[in-house]
Amino acid sequence: MSKILIIEDEASIRRVLTKILSEENDTYQVEDAEDGVQGLEKIKNSDYDLVLCDIKMPKMDGEELLEAVKKIKPEIPIVMISGHGDMETAINTMRLGAFDYISKPPDLNRLLNTVRNALDKKQLVVENKILKKKVSKNYEMIGNSEPINHIKQMIEKVAQTDARVLITGPNGTGKELVAHQLHEKSERAAYPLIEVNCAAIPSELIESELFGHVKGAFTSAVKDRAGKFEAADGGTIFLDEIGDMSLAAQAKVLRALQESLIQRVGADKDIKVNVRVVAATNKDLKKEIEEGRFREDLYHRLAVILIKVPALNDRRDDIPLLIEHFASKIAEEQGNAQKTFSTEAIKLLQEYDWTGNIRELRNVVERLIILGGNEISETDVKLFASK
Repeated sequence: MSKILIIEDEASIRRVLTKILSEENDTYQVEDAEDGVQGLEKIKNSDYDLVLCDIKMPKMDGEELLEAVKKIKPEIPIVMISGHGDMETAINTMRLGAFDYISKPPDLNRLLNTVRNALDKKQLVVENKILKKKVSKNYEMIGNSEPINHIKQMIEKVAQTDARVLITGPNGTGKELVAHQLHEKSERAAYPLIEVNCAAIPSELIESELFGHVKGAFTSAVKDRAGKFEAADGGTIFLDEIGDMSLAAQAKVLRALQESLIQRVGADKDIKVNVRVVAATNKDLKKEIEEGRFREDLYHRLAVILIKVPALNDRRDDIPLLIEHFASKIAEEQGNAQKTFSTEAIKLLQEYDWTGNIRELRNVVERLIILGGNEISETDVKLFASK
């Protein structure tokens, strides 16, 4: 059943709305509250699929309630109920995140269509969350070594804040896993995580990629285009390999961090964005600063929290768990039974020099599963895992 909460100080309107929704669909479970304070308390203590909320109410008005709910349960669609003189306010609530608004007295068809559309959106949000949980399995942090447990503890402490995080470590260590965990455990998890590989974008295009552009800003700009910062509004932007970003783009990122404002290439209008920035690099940024390739002021803005991801050689105790994890994933991908690794094979793999880190280990495990026996032996490792 779809659970709907009506928050309205006029008892007659509450009764009308309850009657309409109850008679329209017997799967609608309708509850009500007579003011914003009571409504917010109900929302905190129960799960609703939709909230219909009056704008003008005693104790707490609709705008205040909308802002409060978006902080604690952003996935709930909220439809505002507006009187004749509240239309400008109703439109403003849409900017604050309301799903829609309906006027008093409610038009029957408009009300029912809005309710159906809002419930459909809620269902999509639920399905998206389930999908995200499946996707998040690809970003599990595998391991119980001291360095990994330290990172997990840091993530738990930092994720709920909006503090900027700089993730460092060699290539292939899993810096992107840390970024995903920070986002998924944050209050921004319902909003996008937008990833940007700064090393993969030509320097002349990085500003357009990050901040967007207006039509005619350059030869190939045939229409206005939003950038990654706008796409990440409300969520997190992950700037991977930020050490490869041009100095010109660094200056614009610095402004975005300082003022929460961006400007599309070729435009003179500022756009306000609400974005958490997480960055990563395999470079020594302090050395890059000394050599004039990275802005020191940007470094200090980014490195509020510094998380260093260790090389695989520094967490060898995690190799057996990683092998088991990769073996399970590869078997699932290939539709085969999972192969096991002998104790001797695992010990030999723990002794290797993993210059390519976890990425290299994953490739070696896949190669051994394809070429080795039903149980991967020490001989298989010597034959097929050699560098």
